[in-house]
Amino acid sequence: MDRVYNFSPGPSMLALPVLEKAQKDLVAYGDTGMSVMEMSHRSKMYTDIYDKTVADLRELMNIPEDYEVLFLQGGATQQFSAIPLNLMVTGKADYLDTGNFAHLAAEEAKRYGEVSIPASSREDNYTYIPDLEKASYTPDADYLHFTQNNTIYGTRFVELPKTAAPLVCDASSMILSEPMDVSKYGVIYAGAQKNIGPSGLCVLIVRRDLLGKASAVCPKLLNWEVQAKAGSMYNTPNTWGIYLAGLTFEWLKELGGVEVIERANIAKAALLYDFLDESKLFKPTAQKKYRSRMNVTFVTGDEEKDAAFVKAAAKEGLVNLKGHRTVGGMRASIYNAMPEEGVRKLVAFMKKFEVENG
Repeated sequence: MDRVYNFSPGPSMLALPVLEKAQKDLVAYGDTGMSVMEMSHRSKMYTDIYDKTVADLRELMNIPEDYEVLFLQGGATQQFSAIPLNLMVTGKADYLDTGNFAHLAAEEAKRYGEVSIPASSREDNYTYIPDLEKASYTPDADYLHFTQNNTIYGTRFVELPKTAAPLVCDASSMILSEPMDVSKYGVIYAGAQKNIGPSGLCVLIVRRDLLGKASAVCPKLLNWEVQAKAGSMYNTPNTWGIYLAGLTFEWLKELGGVEVIERANIAKAALLYDFLDESKLFKPTAQKKYRSRMNVTFVTGDEEKDAAFVKAAAKEGLVNLKGHRTVGGMRASIYNAMPEEGVRKLVAFMKKFEVENG
């Protein structure tokens, strides 16, 4: 059957050239006579793949030399525990509460130390990013954690927090969609299943001076210094996931890099938001200033109409548009791999649905 336009928030769609290349190499990679899934992670044939993947990510994000790049398992959620275990020296940390995953990260960190919330939009169902000028940061906090793009509620930070503590950023749903000045962050981590590759993999970029501070009870597999010294291979890594991430990085480089894909993402988001702002039936849920380019949330105000829209859209090959239960309505995740054609088809269907059901 023909491929659908998959608006899932994750695992999300991968670029077709990436899937086609993986399909071609599935049984036998190059002249190795075996699949990447069958290779020893210690073999030269695999370490060549790994080294190129790291090098391509460094190039795409312009990662400074004093940062380690790690490919870890457990997705981003496992790092909710690893972060305080690696960074809490004084036992204090700040967390900006701007969405579901930001909240969960803070709740997990409370198991290991004292967590303060300098700013939150939780009481308003996370429809905006709180005013950071009014944030009350802890003077001796070991770090400030924030989630730069809110997958569920469709918001994004339009500026970075300004604090003396190292910035620890969950970039899961926006990494590689726009340029990031890595030097302004202490740690950047991202689950792969949105803009990078398959689920189960986590990319972590950490400034080297932040290594070596792990708690004595930190498990070895969560210890960033241990993983850095082992080149992400203290145990067998997600070899297939890293290989697919590498294919995605190659695809992005061939397109022209992050600056080029950012322009495409801005154009895609504008197509959808411009329609929503004029629509008499569909309404966006996030405040305009903080709207995400990656996750567009909207409602009709009628749960039955929302459900009917999601069902009818699926029949047109526009799938996984149902919103998260805490927001309701619909959510269109338009990550890097979503072509503009998919967004145009969605807008055209929304116009048709509005005429028939408005």
